[in-house]
Amino acid sequence: MSDNRPRRRRRGSLSREEMKARRQLPPATNPAPVGGVGGQYKPLTDLQLVQIYDTALKLLAELGMGDAPPQLVEQATSRGATVNQMGRLCFSKALVESIVDGACKSFTFHGRDPRHTFEVGGDRVYFGTGGAAVQTLDLDTQLYRPSTLGDLYDFTRLIDTLPNISWFTRCCIATDVADNLDLDINTAYCLMQGTEKPVGTSFTLGAHVDPIVDMFDMIAGGTGKFAQQPFCKAHISPVISPMRYGDDAFDVTLACIKRGVPINNIIAGMSGATSPATIDGMLAASFAETLAALVMVNLFAPGYPMVFSNWPFVIDLRTGAFSGGGGEIALLNAASAQLANHIGVPSGVASSMSDAKAVDAQMGMEKSLSALACGLSGANMVYESSGMMASLLGASFEAFLVDDEMLSHVYRMVRGIEVSEETLGFEAMKNVITGEGHFIGETQTLEAMERDYYYPRFSDRQEPTTWGENGALTMQQVTNTRAREILASHRPQYIDKKADKKIREKYNIVLPAQNR
Repeated sequence: MSDNRPRRRRRGSLSREEMKARRQLPPATNPAPVGGVGGQYKPLTDLQLVQIYDTALKLLAELGMGDAPPQLVEQATSRGATVNQMGRLCFSKALVESIVDGACKSFTFHGRDPRHTFEVGGDRVYFGTGGAAVQTLDLDTQLYRPSTLGDLYDFTRLIDTLPNISWFTRCCIATDVADNLDLDINTAYCLMQGTEKPVGTSFTLGAHVDPIVDMFDMIAGGTGKFAQQPFCKAHISPVISPMRYGDDAFDVTLACIKRGVPINNIIAGMSGATSPATIDGMLAASFAETLAALVMVNLFAPGYPMVFSNWPFVIDLRTGAFSGGGGEIALLNAASAQLANHIGVPSGVASSMSDAKAVDAQMGMEKSLSALACGLSGANMVYESSGMMASLLGASFEAFLVDDEMLSHVYRMVRGIEVSEETLGFEAMKNVITGEGHFIGETQTLEAMERDYYYPRFSDRQEPTTWGENGALTMQQVTNTRAREILASHRPQYIDKKADKKIREKYNIVLPAQNR
């Protein structure tokens, strides 16, 4: 005989009305906070790490770097470096390790809005962008076309709304701006106009640094203001694989040091082409090259803010084409982070460089593999993590939104599991098991719902019939609509109008003023 008497609500449980009211409140805790502590994934054993490290130092000591600029040779040999019989600049293990000891271990990367400022280094993980795509996936046609300055501005203001993108490095090249100086200036201008997050850009020549930093000073409020709280870093590739320096990048490096621009030194060897095809050999060679970049910077400015960005890239050895997605590139960049963290310098790696052309299952598979591996590896700055498509040849508005959601899941995994007497909840389990037999109404359940679980915006969790009745929309369709909404409504004016007028009088700013 069933007991139809109403059950008394137990202490610690909530009524349906109370639960609905609580759900309307914002979560007290972000379940997937940015800047989590990484390092859970270590693809290299301690022995393997030492073997690769020792081989990298042997490469620098015995083979050395080719094409070293005379000014670098003079500076390096004054510190004990040597030039071998092949004319290559060699660094002893003792010299390299002494320079690493004095190198920058962390630095503050400023946002123009202090809310976006964060510390680079240690074991905190942040995701941001990179890339130099020459094509954009058009929102209307869903086909690729040449990227424009207008696209760059639109991408910048789009990421300004995305919480998991901690900094924005220009993701595409404005192919409609032909002059290199105008291109560098207008790229930097778009970044300033569209976001107050920290940003990154490139300088074609060392001579381009001064005019752009002068523009930054105008935006920041006066001469020298930028150097006081730098909000833009330079992306420089000073080493040309295999194992030689590049003149133009060296000039850009010295110009950036002079004006206080933090440096992201990127080494991007290609497996089986400009770097060994074996995984361990590539790691040793690319680590040696990134050490050579660090030595170069610190010979002129000991302790200078620099991201140790060793980005081992993979080519499809059947065709020779760059392959941005797959297990190998995820493994390589995670191991690269482990090597950089071993020597204690700010680490940068690359992820999410999908080979997919469309916002589809291939894109999601490839991006999540590498983003998760790099996040769990403890890389301080994970580049290319959003928006990049077609093996870095293209950028997509929809992909930025999908990737931002993906990164919430990654941050949730980086956060890990907290264990305490309170959350283990023995008493709560006892109450339910000996009582009503379900946890839905428990206070602990609602608290865990807000604290421990991330709820996606774009991923569909409807049951199939409801999904069909609501239009059977794909994630690409949903994010296409959302991207249009953001671009139609979010038009920040982050450059003061008076400063903007002076900038337009001094520089050839191509972006129309009405876009403000």
